[in-house]
Amino acid sequence: MALIDTYRNNVSRKRTELSKLSNDRAKESEKKAKQKQKIVSAMNSLKHTSSQSTIRSKNSEIERAEKEIASIDKKIAELDTKITKKDKEIADEEKKVRNEEDKIRKKQEQEDKKRQKGNEKALQKINQAVSIQHQQQIDMKRDIEMLKAVPEKITVLFFATNPKGTTQLRLDQEARSIQEMIRKSEHRDFISFETRWAVRPLDILQAINEVNPDVVHFSGHGVDTGELVLENTDGSAKIVTKEAITQTIMSSSDKIHLLFFNACFSYDQAHEIIQYVDAAIGMTTSVSDEAACIFAAQFYSSLGFGLSVKKAFEQAKGVMMLESPTEANTPMLYIKDGIDADMLFIVKPAALDM
Repeated sequence: MALIDTYRNNVSRKRTELSKLSNDRAKESEKKAKQKQKIVSAMNSLKHTSSQSTIRSKNSEIERAEKEIASIDKKIAELDTKITKKDKEIADEEKKVRNEEDKIRKKQEQEDKKRQKGNEKALQKINQAVSIQHQQQIDMKRDIEMLKAVPEKITVLFFATNPKGTTQLRLDQEARSIQEMIRKSEHRDFISFETRWAVRPLDILQAINEVNPDVVHFSGHGVDTGELVLENTDGSAKIVTKEAITQTIMSSSDKIHLLFFNACFSYDQAHEIIQYVDAAIGMTTSVSDEAACIFAAQFYSSLGFGLSVKKAFEQAKGVMMLESPTEANTPMLYIKDGIDADMLFIVKPAALDM
């Protein structure tokens, strides 16, 4: 039995006991009234009699009645004491009931608050899950649209320059390796590889207008101040700033998605150009001829298998770690703000060809 039920039972029992005491007192009061009536009756008789025997009889009746009243008063006093005590006991039990009711109410309020918090937390989780799911749907739709936007066929425009007086690079070997790896890839029929040699500054815009490429690749020399080395009309070295390259690319085509600077110290060029293209690759320091060739060939091979730019970059670095581990951290990939590198495809992935 709950504690409050015990208190309530105690109140009910003591009220019953109080009711019995009150009834007992009422009965005693009735007895007292009867004895008083006897005294009044006897005293009236005394007023109207001169008989000594009657007088003695009535006085005896009055004396007995007074003794009885005294006895009754004593009982009433005892009953009053018990009634007072019982009232106090009932008040104490009722206080216990109220205190226990307060405890139960407070406990219920705490449980209600806890339940409400639990409900709110559960609702918050549901809302978060719905929000995440909604965002995932938005992201998925965006990614699908991005994949759909990938062209059926792409063109890679390869610029190569090795001016007089500079270290001779095996640029022909690099171009040949790239073409060979593309031919071995799954989507080789969707990649066109165009080359331009001994490139002069004016050749860049002319070639881009002619070919309208999706990827532009610069292969040659770079200097530690971030410029590229092209050629003058006499074949000598021509230094071109990153600002000049950026302005040329920006004004030439909005179709170019990727710039690949396969030249020493070209990271500034790559970082500058991603304001206008989706991605760019540059070299953080000098890079050997062999390492540059290996990295570029594997990168285009991975693109040819429908991998994202990020995955292709990672695979190319992996091959570079195997062949030239000391130069593995030289290439750097830059991505335009707001673009997910994992969802940036140059060549349409196989899953979308179905």
